[in-house]
Amino acid sequence: MTIVDSSTEFPLVEHHTATVGDVRIHFARAGAGEPLVLLHGWPQTWASWRRVIGPLSQKYTVIVPDLRGLGFTSKPDSGYDTNTVAKDVHGLVRSLGFDKIYLAGHDWGAAAAYAYAAQFRDAVHKLSIFEMVLPGFGIMEGAMQPQPGGNFLWHMAFQSVPDIPFALIEGREDIYLRWFFEHFAYDPTAFSEEDIALYVNAMTHVGSLRAGLEYYKSYFLSAEQNQEHAKTPLSIPVSAWGGEACLGGYTKQCLELAATDVRGGIIERCGHWIGEERPEFVADHLLEFFGE
Repeated sequence: MTIVDSSTEFPLVEHHTATVGDVRIHFARAGAGEPLVLLHGWPQTWASWRRVIGPLSQKYTVIVPDLRGLGFTSKPDSGYDTNTVAKDVHGLVRSLGFDKIYLAGHDWGAAAAYAYAAQFRDAVHKLSIFEMVLPGFGIMEGAMQPQPGGNFLWHMAFQSVPDIPFALIEGREDIYLRWFFEHFAYDPTAFSEEDIALYVNAMTHVGSLRAGLEYYKSYFLSAEQNQEHAKTPLSIPVSAWGGEACLGGYTKQCLELAATDVRGGIIERCGHWIGEERPEFVADHLLEFFGE
């Protein structure tokens, strides 16, 4: 069933589902024109792009799926490595009748976007990466090393451990996720209580917590895949941006190891949550970069 929401937060968005292989994908769609696909990260859903969709839909057909295991997309037991997640999205794009897309991703969605561009090299015009350091290039691995005050990416290692993270987080999703939204933001007030509740509720869907942790358990497989992809760097134009209060210049530094034509830098007054913290910057950049 198609649901159209014309509110300010979700402008002119249609909701659909499509079955691709072993996964039933929920996705939002808006606008008309060439296809532009936006991929979200953990612990978010398609809604992390909701403040960006409106401007982009004035020029593009904007397609925003919930990734495997998250949001309203189904939650298989396996397949959370980035190559497989990228194949899910590619199957969705082809099922909608599109061959070549503009592609942007944030967090794990950015890692899946890179895997998409690396696997389907003739199927992406341009790639934009926000606030992610790709597994397998050594930069993320270095950021996992303990630092004073807990100022390191401790959750990457913790959430890759079997069973224990699920046992400790289940029933405490609100406490756990709120910490990330507050501590990884430049301005924690960018998140309203309604924003936080949106993602906490999504993470309490049956299977969502288990499935979300599978991305981290699959980290090492994704790293191996990326090391193989990197043997042939991407030749398409790539933009790579990190938030001032989070990954900073590391995102661009990492993508320069994976592609030959990389631009980007640091988003001022922004942490990790680009869709909530700096949606105007994101929309303006994508319109400019993809429209060149």
